[in-house]
Amino acid sequence: MSTEKIPYKIYLEENEMPKAWYNLRADMKNKPAPLLNPATHEPMSAKDLAPVFCDELIKQELDDTTPYFPIPDEILDFYKMYRPSPLVRAYCLEKALGTPAKIYYKFEGNNTSGSHKLNSAIAQAYYAKKQGLKGVTTETGAGQWGTALAMACAYFGLDCKVYMVKVSYEQKPFRREVMRTYGASVTPSPSMETNVGRKILAEHPGTTGSLGCAISEAVEKATSTEGYRYVLGSVLNQVLLHQSIIGLESKAALDKYGVKPDIIIGCAGGGSNLGGLISPFMGEKVRGEADYRFIAVEPASCPSFTRGNFAYDFCDTGMVCPLAKMYTLGSGFIPSASHAGGLRYHGMSSVLSQLYHDGLMEAVSVLQTDVFRAAEEFARVEGILPAPESSHAIKVAIDEAMKCKETGEEKTILFGLTGTGYFDMLAYQKFHDGKMDDYVPTDAEINESLDKLPAVD
Repeated sequence: MSTEKIPYKIYLEENEMPKAWYNLRADMKNKPAPLLNPATHEPMSAKDLAPVFCDELIKQELDDTTPYFPIPDEILDFYKMYRPSPLVRAYCLEKALGTPAKIYYKFEGNNTSGSHKLNSAIAQAYYAKKQGLKGVTTETGAGQWGTALAMACAYFGLDCKVYMVKVSYEQKPFRREVMRTYGASVTPSPSMETNVGRKILAEHPGTTGSLGCAISEAVEKATSTEGYRYVLGSVLNQVLLHQSIIGLESKAALDKYGVKPDIIIGCAGGGSNLGGLISPFMGEKVRGEADYRFIAVEPASCPSFTRGNFAYDFCDTGMVCPLAKMYTLGSGFIPSASHAGGLRYHGMSSVLSQLYHDGLMEAVSVLQTDVFRAAEEFARVEGILPAPESSHAIKVAIDEAMKCKETGEEKTILFGLTGTGYFDMLAYQKFHDGKMDDYVPTDAEINESLDKLPAVD
């Protein structure tokens, strides 16, 4: 079928919404390495993880053989408020670029949280409620995950404690207030509320914080408060599982119109959006059924894929979490105060790290001002103001489309538009005023952090 006849927006009918999450690990030939106990360096068991995570989420985290997990009806009912999300053919962007490429984006900002994060937040809140817990703790960078979790907790009547990276807490006050509107408590991290927060502040006075710092505080709070568990918005296997609904819907919609993407692009911080978007397509690739080119896009200020090491490392700055084998800049690496707060994590999902290590995926890093230039170009022709995180994918999608213009190739590009940027106007203001910089860490700065990686046989 000619793609020229495809409607501007492609929706799935309600009864076509996926009824199960897809577990890519079940089809991976090289499974991601297990989480290790930081004290013994032995694989973490369900018993080890029980004080930190909800029981059902632990089962999902450790399962690398079950290909599909049925989505509970309560979660499906919630999904129906905003899913299926639209898959959009970017006709206006194509025309503005003068490219023969066909560009599609999966828009995940069509809910009050403004991002894809709600897909996993509602699942994790559901399992916490089902377990009879009082509440959950978490960290947030840009605030999208914290907002989503606050919404999900309000829906199920759970308490929600959020540790927000200090620079984002200060840069994005409206995100903070949305979380508080939904009943969450929000604390800038690192803080004086926890032992690990006080330690980090003593070692790094005046630090703007990082996701690694905030994770440490949230985990400490959860494990020291009766009736609470910790939930994470990215990185973990369980999160990529929930976010697979993005890719499942994308593939179903494209298949419906006989469209096969050549290139699939996603922004990469911890891996939730990218992992969710590529999951069913990567499944076909690892099974030998089809081939695609996958591109992970990360900020040059926090380049874990492109300049990190593939090694076991702590998932948090305070070194209280398990060790994960991943591409990492070192848990002590505190990135510059960029505006793509959701991408300021020192490591990457173990699933995506293994795929990248096996050569099944590419990665590029991009400068902040180039990202905002692409965001502005997209906003002016497509009518959506994109989040800084999403704009990393937009930047590389435009780059690939322009390569097609140079070669005359009619490739089909799919990228993830993870959310909206309406709470990021300070960032846009700095860009427009010419006050945005392009900090890139030196080799010495990265090596200083990498030299402190834990020794794991």
